[in-house]
Amino acid sequence: MDKQNLISEINRLKKEKNAVVMAHYYQMGDIQDIADFIGDSLALAQQATKTGADIIVLCGVHFMGETAKILNPAKKVLIPDFEAGCSLAESCPAGEFEKFVNTYPDYTVISYVNTTAAVKALTDVVVTSTNAKKIVDQFPENAKLIFGPDRNLGDYINSVTGRSMLLWDGACHVHEQFSMEKLVKLKEEHPDALIIAHPECKKHVLLMADFIGSTQALLNFTVNSDKKKFLVATESGILHQMQKKNPNKEFIPVPPDDSVCACNECNFMRLNTLEKLYNCLLNENPEILIDEKLQKKAVKPILRMLDMS
Repeated sequence: MDKQNLISEINRLKKEKNAVVMAHYYQMGDIQDIADFIGDSLALAQQATKTGADIIVLCGVHFMGETAKILNPAKKVLIPDFEAGCSLAESCPAGEFEKFVNTYPDYTVISYVNTTAAVKALTDVVVTSTNAKKIVDQFPENAKLIFGPDRNLGDYINSVTGRSMLLWDGACHVHEQFSMEKLVKLKEEHPDALIIAHPECKKHVLLMADFIGSTQALLNFTVNSDKKKFLVATESGILHQMQKKNPNKEFIPVPPDDSVCACNECNFMRLNTLEKLYNCLLNENPEILIDEKLQKKAVKPILRMLDMS
């Protein structure tokens, strides 16, 4: 089936089945363009609580589908490719994290949304890169806090809040791989460009950045800035929306180390395609299923996040 027919069939199936398609900013442009809602992890979680659809198709990675299902246990939640995982979530196995948490029984556990349902069930409050500082700031200054799994985001939040949270040693493979050498070279070639970076990046990249923020914050910054050129240190899928909202501005992706590719892509995010989205809606599969007992535990820290946001 050609692209135009795929798009027509996806739209037909959405209407026929009362389905909503939600896409993360790191999806390919074709999927972003057909989605009913596009957003970062926080926005997707918030939107999942508001939809009246019978079926939610989450075009992102597995933990995002789990989050939607945790918030909507009575709805059918689908993802186009069940193998679309997350290196950051995988860097925090629930069993090992539970042992770590149990070592510090008097600590409050803050977990990044990029985690499995099982890890969320071990957590007191979930955060995203959008609201992490705001939520951490709401705890007393002397509060004992564990932050997992992203060590880079946790280190950044420690630096801007003056905290000394205990950090789990996990990371996102995309944000770990930005090349300092190539970033410096790009800045020399484009001295008028602003460097904007996601807080999951390593500290040396963040120290070079003119602006640090979540995916949504980076997009908003480019819209509101009077600058015309940006070096973007996050997953390159966001450039699609940046260019759509800023047609007269230039966006240059910061490349990873050891690559001839000019951009830094999440291989898991790219597993989703229009064809898989069509088949997913047609067959109502792959479906996210979560044990009821686990769902009831995992939903509490997510709802607390939404309340504290």
